[in-house]
Amino acid sequence: MPVPPAVPPETAAVPPERATEPVVDPLKSARRPGDPPCDVYLTGTVFLDIIFTGLDSAPVRGTESWARGMGSSPGGVANMATALSRLGLHTSLAAAFGDDHYGEYCWDALEQGEGIDLSSSRTVPGWHSPVTVSMAYEGERTMVSHGHEPPPNAGVPDDGTPCAPPRARAAVASLTPGEREPWIATAARQGTRIFADVGWDDTGRWDLAALPDLRHCEAFLPNAEEAMRYTGTTCPRAAAHALTEHVPLAVVTLGAEGAYAVDGRTGETASVPAIEVEALDPTGAGDVFVAGFVTGTLAGWPLADRLAFAGLTAALSVQEFGGSLSAPGWAEVAAWWRRVRDLEGQDPLALDRYAFLEPLLPRVTRPWPLRRAVPTIGFRSAP
Repeated sequence: MPVPPAVPPETAAVPPERATEPVVDPLKSARRPGDPPCDVYLTGTVFLDIIFTGLDSAPVRGTESWARGMGSSPGGVANMATALSRLGLHTSLAAAFGDDHYGEYCWDALEQGEGIDLSSSRTVPGWHSPVTVSMAYEGERTMVSHGHEPPPNAGVPDDGTPCAPPRARAAVASLTPGEREPWIATAARQGTRIFADVGWDDTGRWDLAALPDLRHCEAFLPNAEEAMRYTGTTCPRAAAHALTEHVPLAVVTLGAEGAYAVDGRTGETASVPAIEVEALDPTGAGDVFVAGFVTGTLAGWPLADRLAFAGLTAALSVQEFGGSLSAPGWAEVAAWWRRVRDLEGQDPLALDRYAFLEPLLPRVTRPWPLRRAVPTIGFRSAP
């Protein structure tokens, strides 16, 4: 099923009508008295992302290239936090923020703009914000980053007490080979459901034993190459089955082929094809996929529906430029659904795959594509 392509964004103010869009709570039917106040907890490094768009080709050494568009937004772990929050989950982020204008901007954008709980975060005096410059062209991206490790006490509140994760329905962790994060075990003991992804293993070992926190996780979501390397298999689906010997639920993303999941507790499997899109920038698409899958899991959806929703949100995100800027909310999902239903020649079976979303979707009065604002540092109200 093709997704109508989005228009590359330019710097713009937030449309007034977006502030009045209805709030969708995908967990409304699952909420009970005494539930944790936080739906999802996560921690990590927040970058300031500066995104140049509209480049016809990669920059050439010794020359100057002009971009037709530019945006800025919180990046790094903020990509995942924003994706979760825009899907209606109460999201808590623990992160160190730089003691500079960039850090102040990222804090305000996440807390005020996205409604993310930053009570577990803090500003680190004398530490400057990490920065990533991203250049998008020909459906690919090139990035240059700069930053320093935060001080050892960056995760400790001002009163000096140890920093512990809050009670939450779920947490998202990024596993690093050879490293253990104590907060993951603490969260799991509190009953938090841990969803984990993993980055490339620069050591080349690809040893699951080097991921000690995996045993605390409910779900593991690597891509196909990572899954095959960790399991020594040559087939992503076989890799997913092999991973269930180490984690209850394995979800393997297959790029243009979609995603495949195996629930080792029940033996259930699910496979969902990818939605065909014109990809403008893949930055943050993996984070959006995880956010969609977490949302569906906490809402109690069937495995295939969770995969379909995760793939849909990721597909919508790659049609826009830039990390957290491109994460879709329910208004984008609703606008897409109204649009594809009205297109001639759609496969009824393909439409039925997403019909389960209908009761959740808000009424959309604006045409596709919806445009999200591209925040830019430096604008102030006129005196």
